[in-house]
Amino acid sequence: MPNIKSAKKRVLVSETRNARNRSAIAEVRTSMRKLNAAIESGDKAMAQEIFRETSKLLDQAVSAGRIHINTAANKKSGFAKRINALA
Repeated sequence: MPNIKSAKKRVLVSETRNARNRSAIAEVRTSMRKLNAAIESGDKAMAQEIFRETSKLLDQAVSAGRIHINTAANKKSGFAKRINALA
């Protein structure tokens, strides 16, 4: 544990940000799990609706610097291909 006041504050701030980032990433992962379940069930309309929400969450995570832009693009592309394959 640090002794200097500014170092103590940095520890507290980093813990707060870490918790916020973990929560946001968990929300994205949960949304991706829901989307996978919708795709597996074969319901294209529901999958498209969840895809819009998931895409929004991925874009928000990118803009906040939580995930890399290419990671989000690859996820969205893969989901879009799987949804379009449902006919």
